Amino acid sequence: MPILEKVPHEVAAKTPSREEEPGLPKLPVPPLQQTLATYLRSMQHLVPEEQFRRSQVIVQQFGAPGGLGETLQQKLLERQEKTANWVSEYWLNDMYLNNRLALPVNSSPAIIFTLQPFQDTSDQLRFAASLISGVLSYKALLDSHSIPTDCATGQLKGQPLCMKQYHGLFSSYRLPGHTQDTLVAQKSSIMPEPEHVIVACCNQFFVLDVVINFRRLSEGDLFTQLRKIVKMASNEDERLPPIGLLTSDGRSEWAEARTTLVKDSTNRDSLDMIERCICLVCLDAPSGGDLSDTSRALQLLHGGGYSQNGANRWYDKSLQFVVGQDGTCGVVCEHSPFDGIVLVQCTEHLLKHMTKSSKKLVREDSVSELPAPRRLRWKCSPEIQGHLASSAEKLQQIVKNLDFTVYKFAGYGKTFIKKQKCSPDAFIQVALQLAFYRYHHRLVPTYESASIRRFREGRVDNIRSATPEALTFVKAMTDHKAAVPASRKGQLLRDAIRAQTEYTVMAITGMAIDNHLLGLRELAQDLCTEPPEMFTDETYLTSNRFVLSTSQVPTTMEMFCCYGPVVPNGYGACYNPQPETILFCISSFHSCKETSSMGFAEAVGSSLSDLRALCSLPQPTDSKPLATEGKTKGPSQGYQP
Repeated sequence: MPILEKVPHEVAAKTPSREEEPGLPKLPVPPLQQTLATYLRSMQHLVPEEQFRRSQVIVQQFGAPGGLGETLQQKLLERQEKTANWVSEYWLNDMYLNNRLALPVNSSPAIIFTLQPFQDTSDQLRFAASLISGVLSYKALLDSHSIPTDCATGQLKGQPLCMKQYHGLFSSYRLPGHTQDTLVAQKSSIMPEPEHVIVACCNQFFVLDVVINFRRLSEGDLFTQLRKIVKMASNEDERLPPIGLLTSDGRSEWAEARTTLVKDSTNRDSLDMIERCICLVCLDAPSGGDLSDTSRALQLLHGGGYSQNGANRWYDKSLQFVVGQDGTCGVVCEHSPFDGIVLVQCTEHLLKHMTKSSKKLVREDSVSELPAPRRLRWKCSPEIQGHLASSAEKLQQIVKNLDFTVYKFAGYGKTFIKKQKCSPDAFIQVALQLAFYRYHHRLVPTYESASIRRFREGRVDNIRSATPEALTFVKAMTDHKAAVPASRKGQLLRDAIRAQTEYTVMAITGMAIDNHLLGLRELAQDLCTEPPEMFTDETYLTSNRFVLSTSQVPTTMEMFCCYGPVVPNGYGACYNPQPETILFCISSFHSCKETSSMGFAEAVGSSLSDLRALCSLPQPTDSKPLATEGKTKGPSQGYQP
């Protein structure tokens, strides 16, 4: 389950990263009774009282001395001893590889760049050439282990963070499976390093060799090759079926179609070139709509469907850089190999590279004669044609069903929040709880991912933001009959922010409950003939339906991140706190009559305004600060399919 971890945004250099990071501690296994108590406390106020009482008994039986819970806990401790990270495989499968939903909207987040002022196709191709050049430079730094190690800020300041995810940026591929996908990582010891990029243009795929005769192509050379690709793609007589549509389908359906595709050697060769490429560059046609933040984000999330640029994609590849003729640009990310900070750090590096290179004039033609890029060929049986028609229809349904808006709150930003001696993230999380309660008159299980990269091979755990303290606060804010004094509301706000901060610290230090319960559940599948009641209980099932999936993704450059909801009746809420504004990307589904992205966005704005009013009140002399900034700050890839 889009994604995007509490991680350091302003990373500090330490030492060059290495493949092995033996200096990092192993992820701890939290005490069983602590996790069970926290689980009950986090769910008591979110489920009916009678249901909770039943769950309480089930949890007590599970955790009883000498019971199943203690047996599984011991097995988990043994697993911790034997593995680099006891939860990483369980987490990857549960979060991504076992999920059968289509990748667009449901899983793959997108980063949207500022609108580019392209005047013509040449401008578009110059931008693409510069971007590819930046990718090659960044990949060279990664390959030589020259990227400085990220270090935590805040309470964990100076602690080195695991860098393993960076090495999956250009070497990973998500292979569809009938029941479970496989995350494939290319290793140079087995096969040569990829030396080509795949360019998508007019729903066709072309191999662009970026190293020819042991020489990396210059930006001028890349521009020349891209012009050749655009010319080849415009030849309608040569156009082949839009095979990329198959990657937008459900994972089992795509696996079935791929099984048919690979029976033909031509298709096998084409698939091999795509699966081993460095990345994709998608040269999009104009969408035909307006160029607002919302419209451009939709082009990145799903391409506008088959009638626009939805087939000009290959969703299994980790990075797809979109360069639209109308100036819509960004990156679509297959999320399983890496988290938000890695994507943001890479993207900001590329944009800085392009800013520098834009001062140089890219030659219209290269001096050397380069071999023409190659169009990938496909042999499509009637069965494949049927799969393509089905994929096109289902992508269209995804497009029609997504209710999405980009909302900029201009009342204040993180500068004001920090003046309250408060973590901006905790402050915004409490505002989101207030907004949800106002709009839906209840709180729901909420996901906010927290980075555990301070541990070996660490990915993320979950901050459960719908705390009991948050519920007490939002009730006081919305119960007009009770007429709660403003001073009391201010104290309850401080309590809610403090609870949010404490849970965050617990999560980033490896003591949160979600990974722990997942590990116990997965071990139970191996050891028990039937699932323990602990993990079939309705409260546990409810606890994993994240109606509100949230994520902080701050950036230092002008761009923003977005993703879709993770349940049919839910919201995706990605936010980017800037000094004087906060940008929100809110998503939901039209098929759910209870939700409205614009309605929720407006509720968020009202809640933030009300929180400011509370902060403006005189604080009691004995009151503590709202919260400390004791957690690491930075991109939070909260999208979790």
